[in-house]
Amino acid sequence: MKVFTHLGLVVAVLTRNEHCPPHVHVGPPEWEARFEFSFWHNGVRLWDVVPVRNKPNVDVLEGLRQAIMVPENLRRARECWWQSKQALCLVNQVWDEEQQEVAPPSQKRQSARMIQTAVFDTQRYRTILQLKGTPVPVEIDL
Repeated sequence: MKVFTHLGLVVAVLTRNEHCPPHVHVGPPEWEARFEFSFWHNGVRLWDVVPVRNKPNVDVLEGLRQAIMVPENLRRARECWWQSKQALCLVNQVWDEEQQEVAPPSQKRQSARMIQTAVFDTQRYRTILQLKGTPVPVEIDL
């Protein structure tokens, strides 16, 4: 699914055989970059570029990262991912209420609870986490 174009490059969420974490693909035939995004914070990071020998310069990659972080582009990426996958890749991780962040369960944080379900509310543009042992879900406005 096309998310947007930047400098003639199509930024897209692929719909077949995709996997966590949520990410977009971009690049001309010579290379492909993947950028990871989240459903609980607004950061975007470069995941990888293949083949490495054809990797574009840092300015191109940073320009793409910044373009993905534009609020309407990031929103469209999240909507495409959710429509395609119906998964946020947060189940079985933990939500640390004190730090207001997702963490791997291996970190054994005192203020953290296991995420049982995670859904994306496209209408209200928020993530809803149901935590183990809590009756009220955590709602994260994006």
